[in-house]
Amino acid sequence: MKEIRNILGWLGMEEERSILEDARKHVDETYKTVTYFGEAVKAFIAGDLNTKAKAIENVRESEHQADILRSKMVTELSESLLMPPDRADLMHFVTTLDKIADWTNGAARLLGFIEQRLPDNILKNISTATELIVASIAKLQDAIKAIIKNDLKKAIADCEEVARIEHDADDQKKTLIEAVIHTKLEPTSLLLTYQLAEYLEGVTDKIEDAADFIKIMAIKSK
Repeated sequence: MKEIRNILGWLGMEEERSILEDARKHVDETYKTVTYFGEAVKAFIAGDLNTKAKAIENVRESEHQADILRSKMVTELSESLLMPPDRADLMHFVTTLDKIADWTNGAARLLGFIEQRLPDNILKNISTATELIVASIAKLQDAIKAIIKNDLKKAIADCEEVARIEHDADDQKKTLIEAVIHTKLEPTSLLLTYQLAEYLEGVTDKIEDAADFIKIMAIKSK
């Protein structure tokens, strides 16, 4: 009976590793989604509407590719030999990864609707919030690569850095919203920019959720 448990445990670890490898591919694609959004923000600030529109379209396409990877992982989990608790945890992880790309795409859509040239202080804050998202997803990439390599210490450190960035993103959201509500904007621009601030912080929040799972997995593996 002990030998059977060991075999089943080994199968579970192998399947988890396979899912994590797919998760790495998903995060790599999500990183593209975020960087395309960063390009859209830079183009918006520069007043380059054509480049902005192209970058937003790239965000949409990259989010679609991430969704395809998410569907593949869901199918693999549905057919896996993992125990139900492990399968449920990994399914939640997959869903969380998908939300990162989805919220980034949502932020890009909002940016696409903003036609008014926003004041420099607001643009600066949007740029800072975007930089935090890019830094956060990069650290999530590092964490997944580390845990696949069984470098648990680095995985945990990367996840803790994601949490620190998310805290900064919370503060940045407050700063951006304060700038928005104290600036005279057209009603449509006011609404869209306020919602954009919510989405920008929401992306880093979803990244932290994914990092929390990686951190828990790393701690349990010690």
